[in-house]
Order: sequence, then structure tokens, then C-alpha cells
Amino acid sequence: MTNAIAASNSHAAEPLPQALLAHVGQNVFRCYQCSKCSSGCPLADRFDLTPNQVMRSIQLNDPLVLESKAIWLCASCQTCTTRCPQEIDVTGVMNALRIEAKQRGIPPAIPEIARFNEYFMRFVRKLGRVPELPLILAYNLREKKPFRDLGMGFQLIKRGRLKFLPHFGRVPKNVKPIAEPNNKVGYFPGCASLSSAAEYDRTARMAAEHLGIQFVEPPNWVCCGASSAHAIDEKEAHELPMSTLSTIEQMGLDTVTSPCSNCFSRLKAAEQTAKGDLPSSHETGGVGSEVRVQHLLDTIMDRVSPEQIKSKVARPLSGLKVACYYGCLITRPGQATGAEHVEYPIKMDRMIRALGAETVEWSCKTECCGGALGLTQADVAMEMSRKVLADARDCGAEAVVTMCPLCHMNLDARQRALELDREIPILHATQLMVLAFGKGSKAALLNKNLVDPRPMLESKQLLSDAAR
Repeated sequence: MTNAIAASNSHAAEPLPQALLAHVGQNVFRCYQCSKCSSGCPLADRFDLTPNQVMRSIQLNDPLVLESKAIWLCASCQTCTTRCPQEIDVTGVMNALRIEAKQRGIPPAIPEIARFNEYFMRFVRKLGRVPELPLILAYNLREKKPFRDLGMGFQLIKRGRLKFLPHFGRVPKNVKPIAEPNNKVGYFPGCASLSSAAEYDRTARMAAEHLGIQFVEPPNWVCCGASSAHAIDEKEAHELPMSTLSTIEQMGLDTVTSPCSNCFSRLKAAEQTAKGDLPSSHETGGVGSEVRVQHLLDTIMDRVSPEQIKSKVARPLSGLKVACYYGCLITRPGQATGAEHVEYPIKMDRMIRALGAETVEWSCKTECCGGALGLTQADVAMEMSRKVLADARDCGAEAVVTMCPLCHMNLDARQRALELDREIPILHATQLMVLAFGKGSKAALLNKNLVDPRPMLESKQLLSDAAR
């Protein structure tokens, strides 16, 4: 007898359709098996059950779905949710199945992913924020692979992108309103800004200041839960980002932005819940309902026109051909983000063209890089990242531009492990902005990138001796 059947027979388990409705407010009977979720899923060929088969299994109350590898291997890229004609949150269903399996005592089909999520949340509960290096070390030791990614880790430490000491966060009990809030934007940097994506955080702040956008960081912010909380405990997944919205609201700000697409996605889900736009089993009491959540890209482009950006450029990036990589979560799911072009966005392209660079047309703008699977299923994430980089190069790009720390990590830090015939630099869009604004490569922190972009930029005569 399988684990799922044994668990279901050991007590009167609630039927799966009702359990999913209670977990995430999703009526799985709305699925009519069009298979659009499966045809768009970047990992369907690795699943034992395709997304539409998962949905059918739930409809049939088949407990074997709780033993499926698919519910654990899902990268939460939101492609399925975006393309569902019935607007079912298929990604949310996948996460809810993990929680349901745990509650029924069914072992995870891919235990290393479950263990990573548990370790991640232990740090969140203890520190309020996730220190990346201690997390990675603790997880690798638990997996008895202490030297995994040692070369990459050494290079990141060498460049100051992994820190040994943790940072702490605690939800403040009392938050004072700030002065003149109408001209300011709440800025939620996210845990990666304290370590692996420090150069992204610093150049984002610098670029915003140059454009006249005033950021205010909420005091003692805590982790949003990233890709782990909503696979473990839906209450924590709700409360962590909601605490940030509450703080922002108490500060008197009506908007919060984040440079991290994962943080943006979790905060956006909290915004929808607070405003009653997203089915939820949790009450918000109206807390945070007045706060609008944006990704950094949207904040910049909504407040500053391409013409205004162009007027700030001191050193145009002429002759540079780049591929703008949005990744999964900046535009998806469209019903949440409100993106103008969900599948083929152009907002970052407009911003980069305003800096003087040329953007290429390519197919993988919103393809998933593998996300957090890079830490638990590296071979899967590298295959996905390889596809993105190959497409960018084939379309004539000399560099790839990102606005997500995890996308940048998978494409830049892991690129040498992909064994491509030649490397392609991966730049944060804000690094290019700082460079185009004439502040030089030191201010743009180009020395932090593992694939050094400076030789390519020098060949384009985009780095003067004075600006280096």
C-alpha cells in the first residue's frame, strides 16, 4: 500500500478538492483539461504528472498525486497560472499539495527540496532574514555535500557577494509616519540585497536617486518568505509579506517597490489578499489594503519617461546589443501584475534603449531560469539557464540584462558550469543605468560580476580611463 493511500485510510482525510479550496481558495473543478498549463510548463518533460494531470488527479480525489515528484519540482514560474483560461492558480495548487502531503504524513517525493525549504524557514523564524552563506553551508552539510558549488562560492566570497555574518529583522511594533510621504516610495530590498545581490541593491538606489525617485526602506523589515514559505505554511506565507505592507501603510506611503522579482511576487500576492482580489483562507482586517506593490522596473518606468531617462544620460551605451531578460515573475501572472505585455514584455527594452543601447528581439524573455532549483536541483536549473543564454547569443546579444537577483545568480554565477563555448556577460539593468549616467564602472560595481563585462564594454569604448 502506498504512503498516500495508507495515510488516507488511516483517518477520514478530507477530499482533495475541498482541501485545496480551504488551502488556497481554488475550485479545481473549473479545470476542463485544455492542457495549456502543461504545454507552457518548462519542466513538464521532467514531471511524472503534467500540471493538467495533477489537476485531474485532484478532481478524482486520487491521493497518489501527493506522492508526485511534480508538486516538488515545480519552479513556481507562474506560466501555468498565467495561461489558464479559467484563471486557476495552478502554482498555488502545487504549493498547497505540498502542505497537504505534509499534513497527511506523506514523505516528499524529492526530499532535498523539502529540506531546503525547512532550513530556509528556520533562518527566517530565528533571524527574520535569510543569511545566504550560512543557509547554503548548513543545507550542504545536511545533504552531506559540503563541497558542492565550492568554486562558485569562493568566487562570490572573493567579490564580497557572500557574507558570513547574518542581518536581523523584526516586525516593528510602532511605526512613525514619515515626513512628506507623497514624493517617496517604500523600498523593500529583500534578503539577497544584503549579500549576493548587494551590487544590484546599491546601483538600484543610485539610479533611482539620479532619476529623482526617493526610496524609503521600511524599518526592521523581515523576509517575504520567498519560494519556501508558501510551500510549507500558508499562514506564514501570508503573514510575512503582510507585515511589510502594514509597516509601509503606517509610514504613510501608498507604494512599495522591490528590485527582487520573487519579493515582488510575494508582496503582490499579499496586496491582492489585502484588497480582497485573491481567494484566501486568511483575514487581513483591511491591513495594508491601501498599499500598491510594484517591481522596481515598473516604479522607474511609471515615474520617469524614456525621454526623461535619456536626458539624464551622460555616456550613451551606443553600439551595445543586449537581450532584456525579465524572467518569470516580473510580469506573471498577468491577472496579478497587470503587465501590459505578459508573454513578450517591452518595458525594460524601452528603458535600456533610452540609455543608448540596442535591444534584440528574442524568444526567451520570460523563460524560467530554474529559480531556487539552482540550489537543490542544479542540473535542472542549469539546463533551463543554458536555453536562455543560447537563445540570447543566437539572436545577436552581446550581454544579457536582468532585474532579478536570482535570475542573475543562475545566469552569471553558474555560467562557467554550463561549459558554453564562450561566455556572455550578465548585467543588472541598474548597473548599465549607473554606467550610462556617467558614474563609471567602479560606481556600477562591474567588478562584482563573475563573468566580467568590462572587456566587452571596453571593446565598445564604453569605459573611459577616467570612468574605470
